[in-house]
Amino acid sequence: MNQAMNGPQQAGFPAAQPHAGGYANNGGGIGASHSGGHGPGGESAVERTLGSLRSLNPIDPAALPAPAEPQSLTIDDLYRSHRMGMVRLAILLVDDIASAEDVVQEAFAGLYKQWGSLRDTAAAIGYLRTAVVNGSRSMLRRRRTARAYTPPDPGTARSAESLAIMSAEHRAVVEAMGELAPRQREVLVLRYYGGLSESEIAEATGLSKGTVKSTASRAVAKLGDIMKQSLS
Repeated sequence: MNQAMNGPQQAGFPAAQPHAGGYANNGGGIGASHSGGHGPGGESAVERTLGSLRSLNPIDPAALPAPAEPQSLTIDDLYRSHRMGMVRLAILLVDDIASAEDVVQEAFAGLYKQWGSLRDTAAAIGYLRTAVVNGSRSMLRRRRTARAYTPPDPGTARSAESLAIMSAEHRAVVEAMGELAPRQREVLVLRYYGGLSESEIAEATGLSKGTVKSTASRAVAKLGDIMKQSLS
C-alpha cells in the first residue's frame, strides 16, 4: 500500500448541522416507536435524535458515485473519500480514536489484499464496513478477555474529543449507546449514523434481516430507558 494509507487525520465529529427528516420509521423498517415522547408519525424523541446522527457522517450515500469497476479507481481514492467516515463509525463502536484508527487501518489493509477480486466500488465499500464491524468486535473481545484493560487516555477518549463538539442531545444519545449490548449498538450505529438499509446491515453484521429489525427495535426501547434513568 502506498503513502496515502499513512499519516494521522483528525477523526473527531463535526458540530451537528440541522437535520431534516431522519431515518426512523423509514417505510416501516427499522425503528419502531418507543418511549421518549412521540412526534409526527409516531416517531420518538430518541429516534429523532438517532436519525440526526446521519448529519455527522462525512459520507453521504446519496452522493456516492454509481458502482464502477475497482480498476477504474484506486484504493487511495477510496481511502481519501471513506477513511474519515469509517473511523467515526468505528469510534461509535469501540469508544476511542486510537482503537478506531487501528480497526480502520486493518480494514484497509485487508481491502488492499482483496482488491483484485472485488466486482465494483459498492462491493469494496461493503467489504470495508464488514471489516470495520468485525474488527471492532475483535477489539471489544480482546478488551473483555484482557486481564487488565486500561481505559483510553482522556485525551483520546471519545467522550473527550469526539463528543466534545457534538450537540448536548447527540452526546446524550451516543453516551447512552455505550451501555447497549454490542450487537444492539452495531445495528443502531450502522442504521442511523451509516444510513444503511436492513439488507446492508444484515450483510455487514452477518445477521438475518429479521434479526436486524428486532434487534433495532429492542435497542431503541432500551436506549429510551437508559436515557430516562439518566434524567431521573
